[in-house]
Amino acid sequence: MMKYIIIAVIILLALIIVGFLFRKKHQAEIERLEQLKLQIQNKPILEELTKVKQLNMNGQTEEMFERWRNIWTEIMDVHIPNIDSLIFDAEDAIDRLKFGKATTIENDIEDKIAKVDRQMTDILIELEDLIGSEEKNRSEMDLIKDQYRQARKNLLAHQHSYGAAAGPLEKKLESFTPLFTEYDALTQQGNYLKAREIVMGLSEESKYVFSLIDDVPPLLSDVQSKIPSYINELRNGQREMEDQSYYLNHLELTGQLDAMEAELAAMKQEIAELDIADAKVKAEAMKDRIDSFYELLEKEVEAKHYIDQHKTDTALLLERVSNDTRDMAEECAVVQLSYKIPENDAAIPKTCLAKLEELHKRFDLLDSRLNEDQSAYSSLAEDLDSIREELTKVDAAQRDFAESLKSLRIDEHEARAKLESLKRTLQETERMLHKANTPGIPEEMDVRLEEAEEHLFVVMQGLQEVPLNMKLVDNYLLKAEKCVLDVEEKAKEMVENVMLIERIIQYGNRFRKTNPQMNAKLMEAEESFRQLRYSKALEEAATAVENFEPGSMKRIEVLVKEEAWHT
Repeated sequence: MMKYIIIAVIILLALIIVGFLFRKKHQAEIERLEQLKLQIQNKPILEELTKVKQLNMNGQTEEMFERWRNIWTEIMDVHIPNIDSLIFDAEDAIDRLKFGKATTIENDIEDKIAKVDRQMTDILIELEDLIGSEEKNRSEMDLIKDQYRQARKNLLAHQHSYGAAAGPLEKKLESFTPLFTEYDALTQQGNYLKAREIVMGLSEESKYVFSLIDDVPPLLSDVQSKIPSYINELRNGQREMEDQSYYLNHLELTGQLDAMEAELAAMKQEIAELDIADAKVKAEAMKDRIDSFYELLEKEVEAKHYIDQHKTDTALLLERVSNDTRDMAEECAVVQLSYKIPENDAAIPKTCLAKLEELHKRFDLLDSRLNEDQSAYSSLAEDLDSIREELTKVDAAQRDFAESLKSLRIDEHEARAKLESLKRTLQETERMLHKANTPGIPEEMDVRLEEAEEHLFVVMQGLQEVPLNMKLVDNYLLKAEKCVLDVEEKAKEMVENVMLIERIIQYGNRFRKTNPQMNAKLMEAEESFRQLRYSKALEEAATAVENFEPGSMKRIEVLVKEEAWHT
């Protein structure tokens, strides 16, 4: 029995807790809905409606004002009290723990609040449009009227600047007057939204018309005055230049200028009809073309100046380079008797002479075309410049080759001097070896000396050949120099090693009697020394004294270097 009582108590407690939680949840929802209701109640409908009263309360404005006020009155007198009643019903259902009913009422409240909120939002948007339209209309229309007055003033004061376009422009401006009147009437009637449509239409039209007022005078000036003036200048310049023997047919100026004049006539008609967009593009293109014509004529003048300045000196340069090249070719033939010249280099004189012959023909043709007065100076100047450029290349090639011919004799003298110097070096090396206090010269050194002598002999033989091949001689000389210097270095090293061995043995003699091990090592070194195996003898002697007294070798080496230097 007690068990059932406990279970019943637990169930009762659970129901109480669940009921408490549901109650709390619904109370929070009621609080949220109450806040939503307060938010829509606080929307500034009345403030905005008050602003509307400052406008002309006629026609459209009055109708809209009445509609908005009726909607607002209905909301505040009917819908809000209805929402308050539903909130009371929901709270009562919650107190009675009728949570299902409370949920239904809450959903109904939220729907009604949303509907009212949409109505109020729509009113605010329409109010903003109306009030904003009035403000925008006033500021934009004031600007349009100011621009209109300035446009009329410009048109009347400078009517001659507009030519045949003055009449159409006047009609365009006159078309604004009825729209201004209609706008003022609609504003007085409170029809601000309809007035807004007129303002927007005027704004677009005014931009177009006022731009015409600004653009037509300079465009008409270009078409009627500036461009024709430029065309006349070009025609006069063309005649003057042709009188001075300029050939200008290739520019086809006359035909292009005639076409431009015909196009100008069509452009005047377009401007008179206020169709200026295409005329503006054409005018700019014409001015660009005219600039290019001036540049072409200037190019012809510059080309003539270039020819007048360089034709004579080009002829002199051509003659001088031709003479120099012929002299170089003759010298090459003489030099080839004594020196062997590579086949590619030997062909340079012939190549240069052939190129010069071609340049002579081109120059003669250019001179002939100049005398005929049937060629553009720009074309002739390009030919002359090309001839000068090619001539400079030929001159540089023949000069370089002439210098290379001269350098052959210099190279020969230097090679002979170098050979004599290497001979002396080898002789001094042999004398040094024979004067040195050595048991003899190792066979390896003799082989090196003989090899060096053979290299020098090859160089000497190469210098006796006719014609002399200096590239081959230089190659032989390079090998001989390397061999002789290598022998000199090895010989000095050998002599120094011999002196070092002698000093080491002298140093070790003081300890031979007391150190049998050193004595044995030094005897081995002496035997290697007598057999002319100097490197091995040095290694054995150095090991003997260094084992006995570490660091002694460095002191001995310093003494030997000082002796060798003094020697």
